[in-house]
Order: sequence, then C-alpha cells, then structure tokens
Amino acid sequence: MPALPPSDVVEFYDTHPINEDEILAKLVAAGVDLEHLTEDDLKDFDQDHYGGIEVVEVLAERAGIRRHHHVLDVCSGMGGPARWLAHRIGCRVTGLDITASRVEAAQRLSQRVHLDHLVDFVHGDATAMPLPEASYDVVISQEAWLHIPAKPGVVAECTRVVKPGGIIAFTDVILRAPLGPEAESRMASEMQAPGVSSIDHYLELLRANQCRVTSWEDLSTEWTDVLVNRLEMFRTLRDTTVAKFGEAHFERWDRTYDFYVGLFVAGKLGGVRIVAQREGT
Repeated sequence: MPALPPSDVVEFYDTHPINEDEILAKLVAAGVDLEHLTEDDLKDFDQDHYGGIEVVEVLAERAGIRRHHHVLDVCSGMGGPARWLAHRIGCRVTGLDITASRVEAAQRLSQRVHLDHLVDFVHGDATAMPLPEASYDVVISQEAWLHIPAKPGVVAECTRVVKPGGIIAFTDVILRAPLGPEAESRMASEMQAPGVSSIDHYLELLRANQCRVTSWEDLSTEWTDVLVNRLEMFRTLRDTTVAKFGEAHFERWDRTYDFYVGLFVAGKLGGVRIVAQREGT
C-alpha cells in the first residue's frame, strides 16, 4: 500500500473534535478558573486516547515507569498522558508528534498547569525521530501507530532511541478479521489509517529489532465499549465542532467515526497493549 502523505494525518488532527479550544471551553463550562488551572482539573478533558488517565496509569505500571526515568511519548497529541505521568510520578517526559498545532497546544497546556519544567514536546516524524539514540528509559505510545504505514520504521526508531535494557510499551488498534477492499479504502482515506497491523505482526517486528516481548493483552472487548461511548461523546461536541470547522465537517466526521466504531462492534478491529524490553544493559 502506498505511504500516507504526512500532511493527511496532520490535517486529520488539525480538525479533530478534541482540540485546545474545545478543552478550554469545556473547562470553563465546568466552572474551572483558567487562571488557576491545575493538572487535576485538566486531566479529565485532555486525554485523547481510549480510557482516560486510568489506562495511562496501567501503561505506566506495566512499563515500570519511575520518578528518575526520562520517558518518550511517541505521537503525544495534546500531551495529556505526558502531563499526567509527570504530575503523578514526577518523571520527565518528552512528547513527539507530527502535527505542529498539537505540539504547540500541548506546550501551552503544560505551561498553564506549571508542568513545563518536567514536560517538553518536539515536532517530528515517528519514523525519523529528530532525537539521539539510547536516550530514554521508557518509550510509550497510545492508539497512534494505525496512522503510520511504515510499522517497521516506527518500531525501529523506538528501539533506536530507548536505552539498552529500556522498555517500549504501547497500545494500538489491530486487525482481527479481514476488512475487505471498501472498508480498507475508507480506513485509509477517512481515518488516515492505511494498513492496520495485527498483534502477530507487532510481536514479530519487536523481536526482529532485538526486543523481548514481556507481555501483551488483547483490549478488543474493552475498547469496543469505550468507542461506542466515545462516539456519543463526540456527538455532544457538535456545537463547538460546527463553530470551529463547519457543519459539513461535523457531518463528515460523524459518518466516519460511526463507520470506524462499527468495525469494532463487528469484531474486525480491536486493540492491544504490548510491553517489550530492548536487549542489552
């Protein structure tokens, strides 16, 4: 399958319903004073992944993240997990994302909650990271690699930048059954997700990059429930989405996400959490 132009993924997230304006609007609507915003206020509004801070903490526990660690969050989005880990554990976290608007928003939100001394964000491609090798104790990622056609490239880069003996822990959407040509085309063109991987493929890639897989968990049932609720949540954002991007964009997004969630309900897509350790000491 041809590589997806990075600009398509950037546009997808530039116009995503969960964005800085929407987060701030929901905080204000909840009665939060933005001039005195804390991470405990922000955490319920800035987690652009499946399951909120609870699954961030599970991933951190599986990865063994500690206060002295420097963590890299690959495809960090709005920076919600990075901020929560820094706040909760006290570790240093660097986020990497290909969408400049989300890198900038993540930096601003981190400044608002006074975590910018522990958290920083870098604009870059996960398959060609502008980062030095063997620099991070732990590399994490959540539900992002489905957007990256070059799965071998992102696994190789994560292995390159993590220290020998370090941990790579991630969650992602996986293929459980053949989609068929029409659904594959829609996933590529509408969800910007060409070539969704299987669990076995990820395990093979990690082993080929001298990583020992220490655990993996099938999250498909859990994620199906989360996504059904997430679709309804997105629909509650209609007014702010229309105000920012227009009615046609909202209707297009709603059709796309309904299609995407339907693939989980049908058992064709699912989710996985994988933890692996790079060889060496």
